[in-house]
Amino acid sequence: MDFTDKYALRREQSLFLAKKKWDENIYCGMRMENRNVTFPDTQTILSGVNVGHISLDDIQAILNMRDAWKYLLNTIDEDLSLGYLCTLNGYVSRNESLAWGVLRSGAVGIGGVNYQPPIPDGEGAARELGLILTQEGMATEKALDLFLWGTRSQLFWDGNKRTSLLGANKILVASGCGMLTIAERNIAAFNRLLSAYYESGDGQELKGFLYEKTITGIEFPHKALSEQ
Repeated sequence: MDFTDKYALRREQSLFLAKKKWDENIYCGMRMENRNVTFPDTQTILSGVNVGHISLDDIQAILNMRDAWKYLLNTIDEDLSLGYLCTLNGYVSRNESLAWGVLRSGAVGIGGVNYQPPIPDGEGAARELGLILTQEGMATEKALDLFLWGTRSQLFWDGNKRTSLLGANKILVASGCGMLTIAERNIAAFNRLLSAYYESGDGQELKGFLYEKTITGIEFPHKALSEQ
């Protein structure tokens, strides 16, 4: 399958898209983790108003993602490294897990599958990430590969999918290639393909699904494109 970049946005267009869609991206991140929140609830919490029927844990998770996105956009030109992913996880999993912002040091299981990810090795993880980022191919494919690698590696005690989603979006936004947003209508199919990927280690079907269904951007008429 060809993973050609779908968008070629200028810097200001790319940052505009990210800021416009970050509430949707945060909400979809919550639904990806089966958090019981609605999009209006998420928007209300992001505006600084608590919602009485939402648990404190869910409010914390939404605010954590908000802070992670703020950090990402403020550091969009910094290199994406293992240390950078750890910093993102420090925001994402703050007060949610045994430790946040550091690599997992013990064994974990993944619900519903037999696959058990190995305890991560820092040097090995940094090397694997470097291979993804320096491979031939376009930014969109690198972003998808990072997302797949991060979710299956389970580098952190918690927040691996959300951290990987942020890392993938850093690549996309910095490159002007759109955003990766797993909308609620795609969650069931995503979960099914992700479970299959956990078990087999073959992520091609999931990667193709993400490319077709989750990469969004700003559409311009052909005339407008020619004038940019």
